[in-house]
Amino acid sequence: MAAAGLLLAACASAPMHYYTLVAPAGEAVASPSPSPSPSSPPFELLPVGVPAQVDQPQLVVREGGQGVALLGGERWIAPLGDEVRSALSADLARELRSADVSGLPGSDKPLLRIKLDLRRFDSAPGSYALVEAAWSVRLLHGTQPAMLACTSRVSETVGPGYPALVQGHQRAIGQLAVQIADVARALGSGRPAACPPG
Repeated sequence: MAAAGLLLAACASAPMHYYTLVAPAGEAVASPSPSPSPSSPPFELLPVGVPAQVDQPQLVVREGGQGVALLGGERWIAPLGDEVRSALSADLARELRSADVSGLPGSDKPLLRIKLDLRRFDSAPGSYALVEAAWSVRLLHGTQPAMLACTSRVSETVGPGYPALVQGHQRAIGQLAVQIADVARALGSGRPAACPPG
């Protein structure tokens, strides 16, 4: 009985750690552009799709070749799809020098509609953080409405520990935002747009 009580006490006192993919305010996760670009039309970022395997409150990490672990004490502060969307929205707003108008009343002014579906969200502590996504940018209400669909794969090397892993995912989403913003800027200005290489 005493041993069981000690075990329960140890479980009850195990600290919970909560993480967010949203980088601190004013902190650029991706490399800044050499020269500021003109602002783009406002954008609407649709809800982000995430793979069912990682759509959990807990961090899901790789273990060995095929194994994964669900980390009970390491959790996202919000559902993973919401976390990715919030982080990407903030990064896109910075890259495009524009605003996310999702949820606001519609207008007939030019609008960039951005959709992202994650195909992979891999976490390997002390090794890498990887995101693989299919995404599209559509210009609405422009003089020449246009749309482009692309895929991206971004992998960031990470150090040991879960905070480093989350920072790696922040950087990966920041790089993804740069790629999406390049296409969005081109479409918003009426220039030809191309998907990122590779």
